[in-house]
Amino acid sequence: MSPPSAIENAVSQFPDWVPQSVRTYVDHACVGRPLRTVAQDRGCAASTVLRQVRRMEQRRDDPLVDDMIERLAEVAKSGNSPKDTKEHSAMSAMPQSAALVDDATLNREAKRILRRLCEADSFLAVGQGMPQAAVLRGAGEVPTRTATLPRNVAQAFVLKDWVSCFKAGRITRYRITEAGRAALKRLLGEDLKQRVEARGMAESPSPFLTQHMQMEDRVVPGPAGEERLRVNLAESPLGALARKRDKDGKAFLSMDLVVAGERLREDFERAQMGPRVGQNWDRFLTAGGRGQMASGDPLSGPEDARARVSDALRALGPGLGDVVLRVCCFLEGLEAAEKRMGWSARSGKIVLRIALQRLKDHYDGLR
Repeated sequence: MSPPSAIENAVSQFPDWVPQSVRTYVDHACVGRPLRTVAQDRGCAASTVLRQVRRMEQRRDDPLVDDMIERLAEVAKSGNSPKDTKEHSAMSAMPQSAALVDDATLNREAKRILRRLCEADSFLAVGQGMPQAAVLRGAGEVPTRTATLPRNVAQAFVLKDWVSCFKAGRITRYRITEAGRAALKRLLGEDLKQRVEARGMAESPSPFLTQHMQMEDRVVPGPAGEERLRVNLAESPLGALARKRDKDGKAFLSMDLVVAGERLREDFERAQMGPRVGQNWDRFLTAGGRGQMASGDPLSGPEDARARVSDALRALGPGLGDVVLRVCCFLEGLEAAEKRMGWSARSGKIVLRIALQRLKDHYDGLR
């Protein structure tokens, strides 16, 4: 195999934030390397590279994407790394607003700008030929400016699919995407992990785990009164159902039904009624049966929590109790629960809502 050329080295040494699909497009469409050669270097099929090239070709209708790809192509054709500003004249002649943004600056600006774009009625506005972009908020004729950012940072946001265009023109407008929200959670999770590790505390959640979390404060009744808990709505199937809307635009599951399901799950977790994944050595060291849990057994979980779960499932009865147990307690998806119980497709969410309404009535009767 021949050694890589200067052009190949320049493409491989783009900033880390440049997506792989963009590198592939620049390598083939702009630099002119054969499709099969690019696929061999990437370790994938030629059809995969062709799909990436076609997708990026369609995205070049966006002026920010087209401008950034042209800039990356110039850097690649020059045969120099964009990180070495002393050797390539193309980058040194560019103004600061046109230079490729580095990874540290992009991450720093992303935590500031994406947080603003998550606010209601916020969007990113980029004018033709303007060195700066702005984050505006408001649906009226005169929206409020909440932040500004360099144009090259906005181009990086678009290239990474963190924002998407919803109105093109002399002033192109962008909204944050789900990928952008996930990236913001991941970056904030990395900051949290660094702070936790700096204090010498316990291990913090993985940043790639926190990007899929939807944390919310919840007040639940406890043995000593009300307790405030911070729960992850995205972990439970109820969180996804709560975001769905019916034909009238109302939430499919109201918050009181979600609270009832989370309350049952909280008792279920406190009672330690889930399946055991480790060996129970106490069963081998004490006399008596191995399979059952006797009343008052320290391994059986809190008895009051077990009693509350049993009373709730008994109040629901067969069928309703089964679907609530599978979805709320075992976090089983609705499709899997429907198959296990032999129900028709898309009927589980209706039965689940009826079960949660009855579960709420059961908890209301205990007050």
